[in-house]
Amino acid sequence: MTAFIRKSLTALTIAGAASVSLLATAPTQANADTQTVTQALGNAPSCVRVWEKKGKVTKTGYARNNCGRALNLKIIWADGGDGPCTRVAHGQYISHKVARWPRRFDGAGRC
Repeated sequence: MTAFIRKSLTALTIAGAASVSLLATAPTQANADTQTVTQALGNAPSCVRVWEKKGKVTKTGYARNNCGRALNLKIIWADGGDGPCTRVAHGQYISHKVARWPRRFDGAGRC
């Protein structure tokens, strides 16, 4: 019986340490509400920076043109319509706001 208890306590200790490790690396709710996406999404060139900001009810997608020339861009959303096609000069950005659920930000695209 003692060996069984010792093995059980060892397993619990290892599981507890793993749980603490996961909690230490998990994002907080505050961070999740202001998530910023910076990887290239959609079919826009890689010189277009895209990100989103989430509120409690809505989310806004952004695209900044860093390409050195004007581009026609739109914000792309899953599960619904995209933002309008807009001519964006170098150094300028566009934004488009939608309901937070069930929409998913898919970046920016050329149009």
